[in-house]
Order: sequence, then C-alpha cells, then structure tokens
Amino acid sequence: MEGVRSSSLLPGIFSRVGSIMKKISKSLAVRQSKAPLFDTLLAHAKRNVISFHCPGHKNGRSIDKELKNYTGEEVYKFDVTVFDEVDSLHDPIGPIKKAQELMAQAYGVKHSFFLVNGTSVGNMAMFLAACDSGDSIIVSRSSHKSITTGIIMSGVWPIWIQPKIDQNLDLFFNSTYEQVKDALDKYPEAKAVFITSPTYNGVVTELSKIIDLCHRRGKIVLVDEAHGGHLIFNKQLPESAVTAGADLCVQSTHKILSAMSQGSVLHFNSKIVDFNRVKKIVSMLQTTSPNYLTLASLDLARRQAFLHGEENFSRVIKVAEWGRAYINNNIHSMKCFTRSEMQKLGFDLDVTKLTVNVTKTGLSGYEIENILAKEYNIQLDYADLFNLVAITGEGSNKSDIEAFVNALESISKKYHGKQKNWILKIPSLATEMVMKPREVFLSSNTKKVSLKKAVGHIAAQTLTPYPPGIPVIIPGERITKEICDYLIDMSSKDIRIIGQEAEMLKTVKIFTN
Repeated sequence: MEGVRSSSLLPGIFSRVGSIMKKISKSLAVRQSKAPLFDTLLAHAKRNVISFHCPGHKNGRSIDKELKNYTGEEVYKFDVTVFDEVDSLHDPIGPIKKAQELMAQAYGVKHSFFLVNGTSVGNMAMFLAACDSGDSIIVSRSSHKSITTGIIMSGVWPIWIQPKIDQNLDLFFNSTYEQVKDALDKYPEAKAVFITSPTYNGVVTELSKIIDLCHRRGKIVLVDEAHGGHLIFNKQLPESAVTAGADLCVQSTHKILSAMSQGSVLHFNSKIVDFNRVKKIVSMLQTTSPNYLTLASLDLARRQAFLHGEENFSRVIKVAEWGRAYINNNIHSMKCFTRSEMQKLGFDLDVTKLTVNVTKTGLSGYEIENILAKEYNIQLDYADLFNLVAITGEGSNKSDIEAFVNALESISKKYHGKQKNWILKIPSLATEMVMKPREVFLSSNTKKVSLKKAVGHIAAQTLTPYPPGIPVIIPGERITKEICDYLIDMSSKDIRIIGQEAEMLKTVKIFTN
C-alpha cells in the first residue's frame, strides 16, 4: 500500500517541479532582458552632458564632417571615459559589474570578463593566469598566432601537437582526444592543455572527453572558442566549451554574435585556477581607455543571444544548410563538407559556417575571393589555396546566402583554370624544443644565416607560411633539414611567409651562444 500511495504522489510532484522550473526560467529571462551598461550610457547620452573629459571630439562635435554625415552624431555620445556613473572596466562596481554578472549567468559560469582587445588578449591572459614561468603546456601547433605571444609572455615550455591533415578535404584538424591523451601520457608534468575549438572552419573537437580526461589527471584546460560564442544559444549547434567544463574559455563575441569588433569575453569556471590572479592579469593586459560603445555592445549582444538566440540561429542554420546543399547539388566544381562527414571523422560541425572547396575549378581560393569582392560585391572572411570560408552570423539572412551561391555558380561557369596538383602538407613539427621561446625572443644573441645553413641551429624567429597558416619554426626550437626544405619550397612558389624580413625568404634568424 505504501508503494501505491507513493506512486500516486508522483504526478503531483512532477507538476510542482515543472511549475518551479517555469518560474525559474521566467525569472532568468526577466533578469537577462536587462542591459545595465547600455542603459547607463544611453541615459548619460540623452542628458547632453558638457564634456571636460577625454576624448577630444567632445560628444562628436569635432568628428570629421564626412564621417559624421554618414554615421550621425549621436553615436559619439557613447564614447566616454572612466567616471563613476559609467563605471571602470579595471575595478567595476556599477553597471559594468552588473553587465559582467549577467554575461556569466547567461553562459552558466562563475565569472565573465569583458575584453576590448579581442580574443587575442584573452588567450594571452589565459597563459599568464594558468601557468608560471617554466611550466609546460600541451598545445596544438595550428592555434592562433596570439598563442605564440602568450607562450613568450608567460615563459612556458610548449609541448606541440602536430595538426592532423585530411588531404581529401584539404583541411587541418585541431587536437583530438587521442592526441591529447598521448601527449599527457608522454608528458605527465604538463600543467595545462590548450585547445582551439571550433576551428576557423567550424570544426568542433571532442571537448567533453578531453576536458574530463584532463580534469581526472589534475590538468587545467584552456579553450580558445573565438568562433563559438553562439554555440550555447541553440540546441542544434555543437557543445560549447563552457558547458563541457573548460577552466578558462575566451570567445569573440563580435565574430558570430552582434558585438562590435574587438568585443570579446573571457569566462572563468575553474576550481583549480586562482580567480584573483586571472582578474589582475586581465586588468594588466587591457587598455585603461576602453571604448564604451564596444562594452555596451557586449551587454546588448548577450541580451539578444539569450532572449532570441534559439530563434535567430535556427533561421541562420536553415539558410546556411540550404546554401550548403545547393552548392553540393548544383555546382559540380565546388563542394562543402557536411556535419555528417565531420561526425564520421570523430568531430562535430558548426553548420553556420560554409567551407567551400574550389580545387576542381583550377582556381585558388584567393583568386575566387578576389573575383567575389570585385565583381559581385561579396567579401569573405578567409580564403586559402583550396577553400573559401563564409562566416554567417546573427545578422545573416537568406538573401545573403542566395547572393553567395549564385555568385559561385556564375564563377564556375565563367572562369576555368588549369587543374593544379596542389597538396596540403606540412613538415614534421615534433622538433626539439631547446630553449624557452621567451628566453630566445628577448635575447640579443641572434644573427641571420641562409636557410640552407640554418639546419641544426636554434630558431630565433617565427615563420608562418600562408597557407596553411601554421608556424613552421618558433623561437627556441631546433631547425631541421625537413623544415628548411619546406620553407625553401614554399618561398620558390611565391607563397608569402609571415615573419620574413625581406621580399624573398632567403635567411632565417638563429640564436647564437
């Protein structure tokens, strides 16, 4: 009888739980509908306050007339400096503090820091906050160039993971679970693991598995999620680093969401990283004259994404998938890989991004990118020899995608290049790390030698061929013959190598004892 009575209570219990959850959800939505920083700035702007503070344009009065005629004057009233009413980014106690708390609440983390120097400064901050000089950290070689800066600034020893190549798709993949596990097995002394996910192409790695493994071994997990600030706001999208449990995660709120350029966020959600150290380092790296319009746009982008992200990104996903299918079914010289293809390879895909392989056209991605810009008034975010990358965002609509695929179809009919035997490849980058990159970078004991004579020496500069955009040498590591041959080959093909100090790459800087 007791069991019967208990069972009869279950529907009532579930009903009450459901009612409580609805109230919590409604209460959360009410809180997230607020934009305290934007509201403060708007109220200040409407008062037409006489400015005796920086900047010197004084509420837009002295802004160049041609610019002001286009933009209007009101926007410049948001360009203020630090004073009590609008709060301080470096010691927030008012509207910035409230806005950051709402951001943290929206992402389900302990704390969020507004960044006005982009995700690059967030990546640097993560290295400096999580590691001490002399610590070692596991990191993929295909990470953003700000990672090298973070490594140099923090004085850590990088343990590089060689990027995997898929020559059928002409893509580099970032670190997999197996690669991270192998690196941890081989280098148990590593203090942290740095992951980039999604990649520029929207490919998401096995974050939950990687983070769970790292935490079981007591390792800190840092994630560059520059291209994934939107993932948490739509159920159709891959898992975000914040829900997967990253200790620190940085996102470019301006890339896919609606914040102004340079507006990014660093999320803190760790039990093993010192929060106060993170706070000090973020403050140390950021400007003391932040742009308040950028800060306000972060506040508003969060509100918009939380309240309308499910709806907005369902629309974006629908039109992006339509475009992907159209290209694959109708433009036979071009191809977009799909989410199911990525999942078969052990990854996931943010389907709001379109990566279009153009190798069968006989034209490079660069050439088609230029044609799109000059003839069709379409500007892409990125192109390489093999691919075009079209990034959609919260503001994208079907007419944008239609214009893009129509232009590609037109180009496929009008332009035909000679088929090229391009192969995506890089040399082995598992070379000896002889000195800390910081130690070599700050040293004056360097000289230039010809590429052919550099074999066996310690590199004193970073050289990155584009494509593929992966550093081939980094300060502090041993230069191998394979790397020299690769650089000579790239240079002979007129491929620009970022870091070279002359028109042609003939020499490389090395460390001298």
